[in-house]
Amino acid sequence: MLNKEKVIISMTQNGEAYENPIAERVNGILKTEFDLSKVFQSRSEALISVKMAIDAYNNLRPHMSCSYLTPAAAHSTTEPLKKHWKNTRKKKAIVTIPL
Repeated sequence: MLNKEKVIISMTQNGEAYENPIAERVNGILKTEFDLSKVFQSRSEALISVKMAIDAYNNLRPHMSCSYLTPAAAHSTTEPLKKHWKNTRKKKAIVTIPL
């Protein structure tokens, strides 16, 4: 169906959401907060809805990771942004083998 409609399929190498968590987070926000998971009546309706959602995401919606600024405002500021999250990823141990 996707090929028939000339939709380019984009996935991670293994199809695992954990391979690109930032993209998965953004996609989830767009689908839930901006109602992009619904069935659209036409391609043009979908394109308009996606463009409006992305504009709102970047220009209207404050983000915790941007010190509660919108991404557009955060990119315009010269002040450093305060980190409001914890890094839950564990650093991988580096193993060295003596020669």
